Amino acid sequence: MPIRSMTGFAQAKGQLPGLQGNNQISFTLSLKSVNHRFLDLQFRMPAESEALEMQVRRLLKEKLARGHVEFSLNLERAGGESVSLNKPLVTGYIQAFRAAAAEFSLASEPDLNAVLRIPGALDNATLPAIPEFEVAVLEKTEEALDRLNQMREEEGRSIEQELQRRMAHVRKAAEAIGQYRQTVLQNYLERLKTRMQELIGAQAEPERVLQEAALLVDRSDIQEELVRLANHVQHFLGLLDQSGEVGKKLDFLLQEMNREANTLLSKTSGLAGEALNITEVGLEIKTEIEKTREQVQNIE
Repeated sequence: MPIRSMTGFAQAKGQLPGLQGNNQISFTLSLKSVNHRFLDLQFRMPAESEALEMQVRRLLKEKLARGHVEFSLNLERAGGESVSLNKPLVTGYIQAFRAAAAEFSLASEPDLNAVLRIPGALDNATLPAIPEFEVAVLEKTEEALDRLNQMREEEGRSIEQELQRRMAHVRKAAEAIGQYRQTVLQNYLERLKTRMQELIGAQAEPERVLQEAALLVDRSDIQEELVRLANHVQHFLGLLDQSGEVGKKLDFLLQEMNREANTLLSKTSGLAGEALNITEVGLEIKTEIEKTREQVQNIE
């Protein structure tokens, strides 16, 4: 399975002529998906469609791994009937409204426009109680799913190309920092000599001298960070080649890259001369990582 974006939209329409007398039934279903940490399914379907919803939910889980997905099903019958008033819900709301108005001595009447905007106040036509209808809806759901995933795959290919470009920039920047490594080591060597002279002149204890030397040596080399950063980039590109559901893994790797970039900048802070270039390049790496994460958040 190729890398897929979590953003997409698809729609399918169906008809069942000649059922229930001559009353033709038409329906439109749509699928809309956006990014989400997990698979979050939301349904907007006619009343009394619990059994059909369970079948559709099972189908969506088979073909989708992540994303906030909204499934909508609308019915139309011959003669233009598409929605009906949910009388029990509307009646209950109006009675509750008037009871509250009487309780607080308010002269007010419910606004019909507001009432009809209540979720469920206007129901789609009730589902036909026939097996053919469920079969038709499930077939069209599969058709819409194929279209949705095709759109998600197309966007996924574009995202993949951009991710590869950004990782190439990160790799090139890390190599540029590696060229300044000797400058950094020389800078720290000068610091170490100065600090040792200060401690010896102050007649510091040998253990204190060793501690100071060890601390500066530990902060002096950025090779470890550069190696790990290069490994993360290689792993990232390898996951892109594997395809499939890799969004979470890619996001984790970017967090690790950002951590290495932060450590690298911390180790080289306060350096002078050519070593200052490391700060500029390091910030470029962090910018590329952040922009990459924005794209990865939308990968399934």
